[in-house]
Amino acid sequence: MVQLTEVVDEHFQEGQPGPEADDDFTDTDSEISTESDYDPANETLAERLYALRDIIPPQTRSSIASKFNATTSAVSSVLSFGGKALWVISTTALILGVPWALSWSEEQQVMEMEKEMKMREMGGEILTAGGNGGSSTAQQVGAALGQEAKPSL
Repeated sequence: MVQLTEVVDEHFQEGQPGPEADDDFTDTDSEISTESDYDPANETLAERLYALRDIIPPQTRSSIASKFNATTSAVSSVLSFGGKALWVISTTALILGVPWALSWSEEQQVMEMEKEMKMREMGGEILTAGGNGGSSTAQQVGAALGQEAKPSL
């Protein structure tokens, strides 16, 4: 049987020239380290969503982006049209509605004034005419107004 023995080379037992042993020294060029400045509490939602771009395939991302842009465009168009329609309706209501309301209130005032003048005339006739065949004052006023007057009691 063969017996193996280890032969130590004197060259490897000598110290190597260069910096002394450093505990923090690593010979890798990677950015992976045990100590990190990463703090998830300081990360914003936008940063988290931006980090997901590598997880979602490009076709899916473009599909999502196109749907989002289409929805944004549709909402913008609806709001723009709604604002323009509201402007047309409100200005039309002001231009047509205010003069109509003013003329209607003036007409109501004129009708009330005519009614009051008619009542004054009837009051003068009732006072000067005296008793007219035994009819009550309420009946005379009602007849003058063209409606049947009922006594309050």
